[in-house]
Amino acid sequence: MTRQEIRQAIIDILADIAPDEDTANLKDDVSLRDQLGLDSMDFLDIVMELRKRYNVEVPSSDYPQLATMTSCLDYLSPKMA
Repeated sequence: MTRQEIRQAIIDILADIAPDEDTANLKDDVSLRDQLGLDSMDFLDIVMELRKRYNVEVPSSDYPQLATMTSCLDYLSPKMA
């Protein structure tokens, strides 16, 4: 997948988890939790959806690497290539 396809996949997951939030104008370098008001359970749902939809395992030690859209793309690009 390209970075743009991965970005869209992340946005799709976020839209499913936080349907009332605006995912169209996410800032790449701002915490997703701050932008969308996500709590720790929402974050776990994101990780579970990545595994379910794309067979991507994210160990808990790597969770901080999914903080922003940019860090998500950097972390997921090699795993979803």
